[in-house]
Amino acid sequence: MSDWLRSAVFYQIYPRSFRDSDGDGVGDLKGVTDKLDYVAKLGVDAIWLSPFFRSPMKDYGYDVSDYRGVDPLFGSLADIDALVARAHALGLKVMIDQVWSHSSDQHPWFAESRSSRDNQKADWYVWADAKPDGAPPNNWQAMFGGGAWTWDARRRQYYLHNFLPEQPDLNIRNRDVQDALLDSARFWLERGVDGFRFDVVNFFIHDAQLRDNPALALNKTPPRPHQFQRQLYTRTQPETLDFIARIRALTDEYGAVSLGEIEDEEPLKVQREYTDGPARLHTAYSFYLLRQRALTPQVVREALSGWEGAKGWPAWSLSNHDVIRFPTRLAGDDPARIKQMLAILFSLRGTPFLYQGDELGLPHGDVPFERLRDPEAIAFWPHGVGRDGARTPMPWVRDAMMADFTSAGDAWLPLDARHASLAVDWQEGDPHSVLAFTRNALATRRGSAALREGEYVALDTDYLAYERRHGGERVFCAYNLSEAPISLNLPAPIKSVLLGLGVSDDSATLLPHGALWAAL
Repeated sequence: MSDWLRSAVFYQIYPRSFRDSDGDGVGDLKGVTDKLDYVAKLGVDAIWLSPFFRSPMKDYGYDVSDYRGVDPLFGSLADIDALVARAHALGLKVMIDQVWSHSSDQHPWFAESRSSRDNQKADWYVWADAKPDGAPPNNWQAMFGGGAWTWDARRRQYYLHNFLPEQPDLNIRNRDVQDALLDSARFWLERGVDGFRFDVVNFFIHDAQLRDNPALALNKTPPRPHQFQRQLYTRTQPETLDFIARIRALTDEYGAVSLGEIEDEEPLKVQREYTDGPARLHTAYSFYLLRQRALTPQVVREALSGWEGAKGWPAWSLSNHDVIRFPTRLAGDDPARIKQMLAILFSLRGTPFLYQGDELGLPHGDVPFERLRDPEAIAFWPHGVGRDGARTPMPWVRDAMMADFTSAGDAWLPLDARHASLAVDWQEGDPHSVLAFTRNALATRRGSAALREGEYVALDTDYLAYERRHGGERVFCAYNLSEAPISLNLPAPIKSVLLGLGVSDDSATLLPHGALWAAL
């Protein structure tokens, strides 16, 4: 594995909402470049950029129409080159998204594939004949609602789409498709990027027999059709790992890293399987922590114990562009609890990913129905709050128009007034802010080999506690997730307190929402 990954902390940037440099209300690549000094000052080691490729934006960049082109909304190839160069000058690595389970229906590959059944790209997407009665080939349901098959009158066949009809699934069983995708990755590696995050990596290959998914035994009606089924045949097929091996070989050739996004009914199991050895991904994250509504000691222990004896290396995040922000979901928007959750994230064995705005403690944004952009949120309204609340503009200056995200009077999504009050400039002046805590915690982590890449040693306590060990260094990590003070059972005398929240003078008691990192 590339040496730098295990010690790194990543900062995820959603370019649409990070900083608008040209006044059109949409964030762009120059805006990201302008704020890289801020990112470097946080103490992170790398950034992950969400898609900036050419796209009709039906799913806001996750429907790619040109894997090698920058969408004019975000800038140009020269802008991404400048961004990478500036990041490298600041000591930051750059990871970019690769959306390979599907493309846009506006991609030239799909235009050719749908034109006939015998063209050169006829088998580049997943096509299937109708049943004798004209029905779709099987019962698969799309993640964004409705059936996963759409009829195409040109070919008189159905095509598969696990998400929107405008996002047809690529046939990655086809070696030519694999080669084309790997060639596009090589294009970006040659331009200097340091790695890739692979969107829904376990969706890459479908069941060759197109068997029906079995029904789940349910006690109540779920809000989404795909939740009626066990996703047995739509994802996590064994052949996917053969393609993963080719991805790994390419990234290793450049000293780059590969990160997979896992969406599965057994998230920790598949997360581990997809990173288990030198022919698998360098690391992967799942939605195990991202979808939790409470971070209990048992939840964290289960996440960490699942990696005991594993060959691979996990990645962890509490928020991203797809879920409710963790300050709201896990911490009730309470600054003390937000700081505690950040301390937990930065002390887990694995690579932490911090989502833009979480270092400010931003609550999940309030987006009224008439301003929603997310097709998933619109389809399932009012059940669930959708993804737009995690994608609202980043607040930079508290008292500036639009918090200095844009010079326009409005943005593609509304600015939450609560976010403006938590802007970067205001928090930089407060030594007790969530931003100040984040910087301090990351600096502490960077100075400790045990916290960065040490082994995880579980401790038998009623509260959440474990050790991180590396060489002769031992760090005791304890967290009070309850509403009452707890007495700490220290495994050894404390040499020094590295980080303390709500800790008594003798470090024997931890107050509610408290956190302790102590060198033993």
